Amino acid sequence: MRNITMKKVLVGGVFNILHPGHVWFLKKAKSYGEFLVVVVAHDNTVRKNKEYLLFPAKERKRLLEHLDFVDKVVIGNKDDMFETVKKECPDIIVLGYDQKIDKEMIDKKIRIIKLKRKYRDYSTKKLLGK
Repeated sequence: MRNITMKKVLVGGVFNILHPGHVWFLKKAKSYGEFLVVVVAHDNTVRKNKEYLLFPAKERKRLLEHLDFVDKVVIGNKDDMFETVKKECPDIIVLGYDQKIDKEMIDKKIRIIKLKRKYRDYSTKKLLGK
């Protein structure tokens, strides 16, 4: 249960393979608040935007739920990613070094933080040789 005065941080991603770069990103995001919500991309979204889907969203969600510093994991809306943002009402959205967001679609009260770098040279694409 979240205290109303806690800063709620939201991040999103595919998390096809959970690797040290993801863990670093999630811990860094958590450092901006007290309650971390991770949005796992819906399978339809992954198929539309990436060339590969390794595990269904339910499996990716279950894996992230095992990280003790993650407070909540949800699967994103299959049609509109901003619906999940509206539903979760974060104070802060943290974006990875390779992520973009249409700021016009986000409530002006939500602070957006874009990380400038990644942890070492980890990337799912690289790990898969793509």
